[in-house]
Amino acid sequence: MANLLHYPLCAFSRSIRLALDECGIEAELVEERPWDWRPEFVALNPAGTLPVFISDEHGPIVGAYAISEYLGDTADERDARLFQPFPGDAAARAETRRLTDWFHRKFHDEVTSYLVEEKVFRRFGPQSASPDMEAMRAGHENLRYHLSYIGHLAETRSWLAGDAMSFADLAAAAHLSALDYLGEIPWEEYEAAKNWYALLKSRPSFRPLLQDRVAGFTPSGTYADLDF
Repeated sequence: MANLLHYPLCAFSRSIRLALDECGIEAELVEERPWDWRPEFVALNPAGTLPVFISDEHGPIVGAYAISEYLGDTADERDARLFQPFPGDAAARAETRRLTDWFHRKFHDEVTSYLVEEKVFRRFGPQSASPDMEAMRAGHENLRYHLSYIGHLAETRSWLAGDAMSFADLAAAAHLSALDYLGEIPWEEYEAAKNWYALLKSRPSFRPLLQDRVAGFTPSGTYADLDF
């Protein structure tokens, strides 16, 4: 069986966990704490970042971008009825990649890195420290802009990138789920984004994520509630 090196509140890892499940690919989850910089892990990925997918056929594939493209490139080897990470024609696939980059780069840099990494990674890192409150305030402010954009996409399209669910939806949901675990999302103010997220949250692929627990952090009351 393949392995996925991940951390429960790493949004990049979460997006790949969702994608593997949607693609019908079984993988054993191996928790890796990125702040430990284990020599064995750095040997697999010199960048020291997650996730890392180790398949039986192709060895280690490093990073959410590379893994998602691998899943897209090998889609023909799987049942056509299963999830296609980058569906549609060339223009549709380009839009999926644009939004995937939006969430895994822009959203991460402006929101997730400020809220999840400040709140969790700094606490458990080698030099444990309290969150930077200025960074937290910036993350909360930036989150509102991104929730509005997600709501706009959800109201004007069937799924974020177009007519079919794509890896862009999983990338967005992965970041939101990590934030929701920590109780950082004012869902009541963003109905369109909430309704879209509820569709993702009710999928079978989401169930393992909703069972995640991180020592020292109790999930919010809405985290595992499908009717929130």
